[in-house]
Amino acid sequence: MPYKKLAKEFLKQANVSIGDTIAIEKKDISYKGILRDRSEDAADGYIVLKLDNGYNLGINIANAKIKLIEKGKNLKIEHEKLTIAKDPEKPNISIMSTGGTVASTIDYKSGAVHPSFTADDLLRTYPELLNQANFKVKSLYNILSEDMKPEYWVKAANSIFDNINSGADGVVLAHGTDTMHYTSAALSFILETPVPIVVTGAQRSSDRPSTDAYLNLINSVGAAKSKIAEVTVCMYGGLDDEYCHLHKGTKVRKMHTSRRDTFRSINSEPIASLKDGKIAKINPHIDYTKRGEKELNIRDNLESNVAIIKSFPGISQELIDYHIDRGYKGLIIEGTGLGHIGSYMLDSIKRASDENIAIVMTSQCLYGRVNMNVYSTGRKLINANVISGGDMTPETAYVKLCWALGQSERLEDVKKIMTTNIAGELSQKSSLKHFLN
Repeated sequence: MPYKKLAKEFLKQANVSIGDTIAIEKKDISYKGILRDRSEDAADGYIVLKLDNGYNLGINIANAKIKLIEKGKNLKIEHEKLTIAKDPEKPNISIMSTGGTVASTIDYKSGAVHPSFTADDLLRTYPELLNQANFKVKSLYNILSEDMKPEYWVKAANSIFDNINSGADGVVLAHGTDTMHYTSAALSFILETPVPIVVTGAQRSSDRPSTDAYLNLINSVGAAKSKIAEVTVCMYGGLDDEYCHLHKGTKVRKMHTSRRDTFRSINSEPIASLKDGKIAKINPHIDYTKRGEKELNIRDNLESNVAIIKSFPGISQELIDYHIDRGYKGLIIEGTGLGHIGSYMLDSIKRASDENIAIVMTSQCLYGRVNMNVYSTGRKLINANVISGGDMTPETAYVKLCWALGQSERLEDVKKIMTTNIAGELSQKSSLKHFLN
């Protein structure tokens, strides 16, 4: 129970708990309803009742009296299990969740939510999916997107590997949007896949009229059935509720806090657009791996002791020294412009290099590419063994460095991996049209 000290003691003394029907009196007014749960960060000293009219009411417990009317029943919503025969003519698609639910059902009388991530829930909410494929649905873990850690990437990759190895024709991974591009990059490096792996989510929850959940999910299933067999992100593509864009997993980035079309391909373009669960258009300018071209393989060793340091006017050498002293194995520098950091930082950067710490330079500009040969500071950074991140985003470079250090501890090997195109993260040339688009 997330009720805090005052409210918890108040309810304890009255011997009532969440789900009980209670009456509460304050001065000349009384309320009757079902005691509901509260969020963990809610203020103490209040309880929430669901009234008979369906509304929730917050009540200050100061000088209040409470009476139990009826003990509550289990508010879990029960449904009969769906029996759906497997269709041998349809592809087999695995849908996995890393947190929350794609489909949830609310009992508006009690306020109870049925949050378990099951195939039944999914197909009840989106029955149109039944026309698309046979589905296997699994919840990997239930965390917020910002709580994602490298070890969770490894767990997701291994579960995806097992599903493909067991015959899945495609995989959809439901994920929170804030760190989705980190996870898509991680899966791109960890897994080589003969079938599509599609990461998706929603900017707005499915209980809102403006939700993008259905559009993203139905088109992600379409992408998982397609011939585009690499790790991609499928998300809302415009403002007209019609299509989604399919982005390369190492080139995508969340670019707006709340817009539904927040995901953009950086220094690249979407591989394809999807509409009504089908590929509507494939971009002829973007190379991609086709279904069956690669054998299934996994390389899941990661080094999580890697950090991102953002360069800014007045940055102190202490930031570099701190990470050296704490035993970090790799550093990503978000440099300015073409890949710069204050020249007075060179001593600490050289110290990191001497202690076998890999340093990769990226740019805060996001668009364009790092070029440390143009100015004298950049050339000094090269001489200090700073590795160019090319046109990778800082997030993709961070993930790749975690993975590269998991493959080898030798700086020469790490440099070779970081400067080699593994999963479409490095482009030979930067095009102005990517920025203009």
